[in-house]
Amino acid sequence: MSLTEKRPSSVSSALAEDRLGVPSVVFFVISAAAPLMVVAGSVPTAYQVTGVIGVPFAFLLLGVIFALFAVGYVTMARHVVNAGAFYAYAAQGLGRTQGVATAWVALLVYNALQLGLYGIIGSAVEPLLQDWFGASPPWWVIALFAWAVTGVLGLLRVDVNGRILSVLLVSEIAIVLLFDIGDLIGGASSGISFEGYSPGALFVPGVGAALATVVAGFAGIESSVVFAEESKDRTRTVPIATYLGITIIAVLYSISAWAQTVPPGPDGIVKAATDQGPTLIFNQASDHLGSTIATVGSVLFVTSSIACMIAFHNTTARYIFALGRENVLPAVFGRTSARTAAPVAGSVMQTVLGLIVITIYAVSGLDPVTKLFFTFGAFGGLGLLTLLTVTSISVIVFFSRDSRGETAWRTRIAPALAIVALCVIIVLTLVNFDTVLGVSPDSAIRWILPSIFIVAVVFGVAWGRALKALKPEVYANVGLGAQAVAGGSR
Repeated sequence: MSLTEKRPSSVSSALAEDRLGVPSVVFFVISAAAPLMVVAGSVPTAYQVTGVIGVPFAFLLLGVIFALFAVGYVTMARHVVNAGAFYAYAAQGLGRTQGVATAWVALLVYNALQLGLYGIIGSAVEPLLQDWFGASPPWWVIALFAWAVTGVLGLLRVDVNGRILSVLLVSEIAIVLLFDIGDLIGGASSGISFEGYSPGALFVPGVGAALATVVAGFAGIESSVVFAEESKDRTRTVPIATYLGITIIAVLYSISAWAQTVPPGPDGIVKAATDQGPTLIFNQASDHLGSTIATVGSVLFVTSSIACMIAFHNTTARYIFALGRENVLPAVFGRTSARTAAPVAGSVMQTVLGLIVITIYAVSGLDPVTKLFFTFGAFGGLGLLTLLTVTSISVIVFFSRDSRGETAWRTRIAPALAIVALCVIIVLTLVNFDTVLGVSPDSAIRWILPSIFIVAVVFGVAWGRALKALKPEVYANVGLGAQAVAGGSR
């Protein structure tokens, strides 16, 4: 029986076409990066745990590195269209078995990034409920509410999700910029220093931990290609959305990280971040703009968390769909709703996993912020760096066989530079992983978490070999995306 005959209909094995323009894809990209969550959470954490003042420069530096990566990434997107981008690129560049191994790493990464968000939503909502009602429910009750909202939206049309994210994101960015203006106006009387933009302020002891902490803020910039099958004029939409997303994220984060240093000054930002943590930006807003604006910001911090959940839920569901469509995962995961063209089984799987994780953490009494949000986030960030590196290698190998009219800059030079830069960041992250996780240098978890990716690769290689031996017709279509439904092969 052919792959086509196993499918109930062509509708059930295809994502929606021509539903997302440049703005919608940009909203998915930046929402996954969660601007307000990064500015309020990751930036003070970077100052606090590293003592490095050059965080604003770090964001610009990483923006350049991710832009280098994007050159080869979007070039590949013109020739390989697949919702399982990392997986498909590795399969068509390095080989089908390597593609399957990459798929398992990608599933770990995106599930970790999405599920970890349930740990932060409670701490974001609890202060508001305490102020408004004098009491608040346990964190897991709040997390379950966000879980239900995310699960329902994940089953809707992708463009509906895009419109919801657009409203949340525009409001979020507006409040971040307003907070920045308040910091600059409020701190101008004591003088404004640009020390945070000095390379010398970044390249000091602790630079590795600073980069490792900051890099998580860019998670999601690669998701533009995941929505290529659903984009209008994807050869134009995907590159513009990718570069625009990276630019907005790098510049916005950099300015916001610098603005937070203005009121206390460069010499006082580490102490202020240590004393106040994620409340620093809201306390500064209250001082300079009034308590009402600070409260609005706190509310948008909550919506930022939910927007990030929606974005990662959609991305992860599409990765699962891509694997199911090619029968690398059970075929049920490769079907979409005839009404909404959303990947139903992948979305439901995400929802079930979310319920399991929330239940485990609630029953065990583990701290949701440090043990769920930060641990899952650090784990996912390290895996993402690995995926970006593998993808850049895949680009070079893919085009070495046939340049397909693309330039050397796009197919060799920029990807090679990205590989070098990403490898340096991975090494620095591993060296400083204990600091990133907030554990002692001799803690076993600093090595256990990276080792999980090694296990995933080994399992993925074994899975790929098993498919080759037992289901050669499935193996022949690994990484082909929509072509696999028609039984095409390379």
